[in-house]
Amino acid sequence: MSNTTHDAQIFLPGEMLERLCAPAIWAEGPVWIAHLASVIFSDVKGNKMFRWNQTEGVSVFRHESDYANGNAVDGEGRLISCEHGRRGISRTDKNGQRQMLVDKIDGKRFNSPNDVAVKSDGTIWFTDPPYGIIGNEEGYKAESQVIGCYVYCFDPVSGKVSIAVSDTQRPNGLAFSPDEKQLYVADMSVIDFPSQGRRELRVYELDGNLPRFSHKLADVEPGIPDGFTVDHLGHVYCSCEDGVIIFTAEGQQIGKISVPERVSNCTFGGRNNDELFITATTSLYRIKLAVHGVTR
Repeated sequence: MSNTTHDAQIFLPGEMLERLCAPAIWAEGPVWIAHLASVIFSDVKGNKMFRWNQTEGVSVFRHESDYANGNAVDGEGRLISCEHGRRGISRTDKNGQRQMLVDKIDGKRFNSPNDVAVKSDGTIWFTDPPYGIIGNEEGYKAESQVIGCYVYCFDPVSGKVSIAVSDTQRPNGLAFSPDEKQLYVADMSVIDFPSQGRRELRVYELDGNLPRFSHKLADVEPGIPDGFTVDHLGHVYCSCEDGVIIFTAEGQQIGKISVPERVSNCTFGGRNNDELFITATTSLYRIKLAVHGVTR
């Protein structure tokens, strides 16, 4: 853990990072499912999804996941998943029934939806970089049918899908501020464009469901910004090469959770929503904090 004057606001004395399980090739997309008292997370490269809870430990949640990546939960407690294989967003109800919600815009297939967040009005927001179609390791190799990598907003009531953000090169993680007045988006295009790309968290002001770019929150290194989450105070917990960096809503780094594997994503959960669950390469980790996550 880092040592800053803000640590007392975030870290509990003596609390240590705990490795819960290591069943994955590339662990991603952790989400807390309250009615199951469990974390669901993806193994993108293993084409599986896993479930972990305190009582039973780890088990296979879905043997063939269609190369699921990011996950979220909607207002009714249903699992929302990004699927590289089917190139769309699916919803799994509490009985385990899964349906594809959206996989096209104007008749054109998405690239490979990567990460997802659900707003309190029920709209589903997701990023669409090409990593599931550039080869067969995380999906199925295919040509892109759209002209870029965008952030989309989908309304499951009306069925309308729209391009919400078009100025990112390789959008990945995304999340809303606690008051939903800002949308945060990770752009990790430095991987594809080493001399021109970004490794930054970007902030968009929201007018209803219309985002407008405001400013860069922070550059993230070492490594890249992948998935991230936000606590009730507005702190952003962002993945990087060797841990989770904690930023204020103004972009000041106020702490870091060191992790012995490359981090992909994180989410809050647990009975009091004060446990941070972290996916990193093969493993799922947990640390209890003095703050709690955003509850929609």
